[in-house]
Amino acid sequence: MALEVTGLDVSQGPRKMVADITFTLNPGEVTAVLGANGAGKSELVLGLAGMLPVTAGRIVADGADLTGKGPDAIRAAGIAAVPEGHRVFTRLSVDDNLRAAGSALAAADLATTLADTYKVFPELAERKSQRAGTMSGGQQQMLALGHALMCRPRYLLIDEMSLGLAPLVVKRLIGVVGDLKARGTGILLIEQFTDLALAIAEQALVLRGGKARYGGPPQALIEDKGLLDAAYFGVEASAQGAHVGLG
Repeated sequence: MALEVTGLDVSQGPRKMVADITFTLNPGEVTAVLGANGAGKSELVLGLAGMLPVTAGRIVADGADLTGKGPDAIRAAGIAAVPEGHRVFTRLSVDDNLRAAGSALAAADLATTLADTYKVFPELAERKSQRAGTMSGGQQQMLALGHALMCRPRYLLIDEMSLGLAPLVVKRLIGVVGDLKARGTGILLIEQFTDLALAIAEQALVLRGGKARYGGPPQALIEDKGLLDAAYFGVEASAQGAHVGLG
């Protein structure tokens, strides 16, 4: 039981944005994806979510081959993405946002999942009737995460969760990631705050130029900043210590 990605290429138009990415995301674990702007992190998430075309490689979730499947099929298979940018239905209330995200569920499952999502984010429960577009950026990010939770995912792909948010909100959201991890959700976490991401992760993947420059234990990157710099920026440091591929 795992999300297994092998030799993945993702393209946007004529450009190959991600090349030959391999990793395994286990239930109840976090894989931190790091890299500078333009490294291919968001394109990796969009490819895994079926929003950008996969031109090579395989995506297998718990034994089911999802390669080339569209977003609806991938969500139905238990993979939910939280794209960068607090994407919510700004004109709808919080409650209507969540109900729309869970519209594929049966009525009983919808009620249960909605209640569970409000337990994860009591801040949203207090704002059920508030229009999403009037909330703060942090609250909208909680709602965006709530959208994904309404899909009852086994694997959650989170892109730049803390972008533009206050430190207190970031701390709160990292706590939620820890709670979801403890509940058995596998989480692919793209995060600008490297130290936070590495501290919560079991595996780390560093991208540069659309390719994996490091794949392995986060502790190695925590203890050797030169190794992180070598993978992240391509500088000559401890680059010989990096190895590619997870799982």
